[in-house]
Formats: sequence, structure tokens, C-alpha cells
Amino acid sequence: MSWNEPGGDKKDPWSGRGDQKGPPDLDEAIRSLQEKLGKFFGGGKGDNEGSPGNFSSGNSMKSLGYLAGGAIILWGLSGFYIVDEGNHGVETRFGKYIGTTQSGLNWHLPAPIERVDIVNVKQQRFIEVGYRSGGSEQTTGSVPKEALMLTKDENYVDVRLAVQYQVKDAKHFIFNVVNPANTLKQVTESALRGVVGSSTMSFVLTQGRSEIVTLIKKEIQEIMDSYQSGVQVTSVNLQDAQPPEQVQNSFEDAIKAREDQQRLINEAEAYSNDVVPRARGAAARKIQEAEGYKEQVIAQAQGETSRFSKLLAEYIKAPEVTRKRLYIESMESVMAGTNTIMVDVKSGNNLLYLPLDKMMQHQPSTTLPPMNSQSGSADQPQIQPVVVPEQSVERTSIRSRDARGR
Repeated sequence: MSWNEPGGDKKDPWSGRGDQKGPPDLDEAIRSLQEKLGKFFGGGKGDNEGSPGNFSSGNSMKSLGYLAGGAIILWGLSGFYIVDEGNHGVETRFGKYIGTTQSGLNWHLPAPIERVDIVNVKQQRFIEVGYRSGGSEQTTGSVPKEALMLTKDENYVDVRLAVQYQVKDAKHFIFNVVNPANTLKQVTESALRGVVGSSTMSFVLTQGRSEIVTLIKKEIQEIMDSYQSGVQVTSVNLQDAQPPEQVQNSFEDAIKAREDQQRLINEAEAYSNDVVPRARGAAARKIQEAEGYKEQVIAQAQGETSRFSKLLAEYIKAPEVTRKRLYIESMESVMAGTNTIMVDVKSGNNLLYLPLDKMMQHQPSTTLPPMNSQSGSADQPQIQPVVVPEQSVERTSIRSRDARGR
């Protein structure tokens, strides 16, 4: 084989260059690289294979075009992204906001032209002021620097607050505030100190908890909205509010005394509610009875006055008849409630008096004999009549009549 034939070892037999050791030829290295690229992209060799410049320049440009097209396609496909449910995507072009995408499949110009930041707008985030929660809900640690606050009446209270929030505007949440969580915490602590500082200690620890929480939530939301932070405060929970540990025992004694005071007040009010209505009812009953008695006395007096006036008119017209009628009525009213019977004997000046009450006490079943009988049986008792002068009886009746007339 000749030294200059194709496939030879390319040695110069006169100069002896094949025995020299040095760096490889540059043209040969380029040619070898072109052959490898041709094989990789499917390029073939011509009829004069093995000669210099046998790699086709057209195939090389075509291969480079394929390579560039594939790179462009891969770069374009990298712009597709998926936004999960409950998230929003914030697109920026060279750092400038261009739009917000909703959940689903979306596309943007790939990096480094555009960028997408995914923000979860449904996640409930929370911050803690005055304490830090541990691994479990029961494990909490106080942070005195945040928890101790001064009240309106110059007392210290230990307040622990938890705030839950979520993102309502992804654009504002990313661009307007550098660290939204830290900003919200500082705003919460400031609002908490302001509200507690304008309240008394007893109000904070007892009946004012719900009102304090409402005021704090309102103030936090107003401040965060003024910053356009894109944060929505969903709830504010007052975890604990108590005096400092150094005065805890004394405060518990004060609470017990206050509870005893309230208990005694409630018992007194219950007793008052029981006694006062009954006393009022009894007083009303007495008043009604007095009014009834008053009306009764007035009516009786008016009736007696009217009767006396009518009786006087009749007496003026017929004195003798009226006097006799009054005598009879008086004797009838006096004798109606007694057991005494007085009998007027005709053609005589004397009256018979029969003590029936005495007789009934000794023998209740004894019957009286006829008054005109002169004799009785042996088994009947003898009744001794008592003689009463008629004149004395008449005088007594007249006195009674005169007294009633007056």
C-alpha cells in the first residue's frame, strides 16, 4: 500500500514523521467530529467517502435546525402549569404583574420571560400573640414580652390571642407587603395593646372578653386593608386572660370573694322577690277591706239617716201611733233572742214571766200546761208565775225606743 493511498497510515517515508510524537492534527479532529454528528442525525457519506470535506454542509444545517426546533418546542412546553383547586396563580413578566389565573391548566411564556407564583387562597393560616403552641394543643408556652399588657387602671394582665386569616387577594398579598405574616402579627399586637389599654382589668378578665375580641378584629382588618395587604381576618380568639403569675393567688381570693358577694346578692334578691309580692298583696287586701268597711259604714249611716228622717215625718203626723209601733218593734227585737215569754193577762194590770231557759235546762221534754187551766196532773211540775208590773215594762220599752231613736 502506498503512503498516499486512501486508508494508508499517511507516513512520509522520506521525512520519518510517523516516528514523531506530538499533538493531533486539528483538521483531523474536526473531521472526526463531523462524522460522529452525521451518524447521530442520520447523515451519510458520499461516493468519495474518506476524502477531506466529505461531510455535507446541507445536512449539517438541517440537523442544527432540528436541534433548535426541538429546543424551542421543549422551552414552549415548559410554560404549561396547573393551578390546583383553592389556589390562584400570579403571573409576572420580567417582574411586572400581568394577571391572576384560576384553578386549572394554564400557560405562560416560559422563563426567563414570565414567572408564576402559586398562592393558596383557601388555606386557614394563623398567628399567635403572647404564647407559642407546642407539639400538642395542651402544650403552650407563654411569651411575657408579648403577653403582659397594662390596663386603664394601671394593672398588668397576661393576654394570649390567636388570629386566623386567609388570602383574599393574591396580587396584593405578594406585591404590597414584604412579609404579610409578620406584618399581621405586629398589627395584632398593636391593636391588642390599644384595646386592653383602654379597658379596666376587671372588664378584660370578666364580662368584656367578647367585646374586646370584636374590637380587636375590627381594628386589625381596618389596618390591613389600609396597607392593601390582601389579608382577610376570619376569627380572633382570646385564648386566655389572667393576672400575672406573681399575684395569681391573691387574685383568686378576690374572685372567690366577688363570687360570694354575688351569691349573697342573688339570695337577697330571691328573698325580696318572695316577700315583697306577698306584702304588697296583703297591703292591697287590707286597703280593699278598709274601703269596703268604709262604704258599708257610710251606707248604713245614710240608711239610718234616711230611716230616721222618714220616721220623724210619720211621728209628726201621728205621734201616738208611731210611738206604740216603735214600742212594739223594740220589744220584738229585744225579746226575739231570749228564751223568755211574757204573757199579757187580759183585764189585768200584771204580766206573766215564764223562765223557759231554766225550765229547759232541768227538763227539756216537759210540756207547759195551758195557761187557763187551774189544776194540773201530779207528774207535771208546778209553774210559779212571776208578776211583772206592766208600767215598769212600758217604761223600759220607752227608754229603749228613745235610745234607738237617737
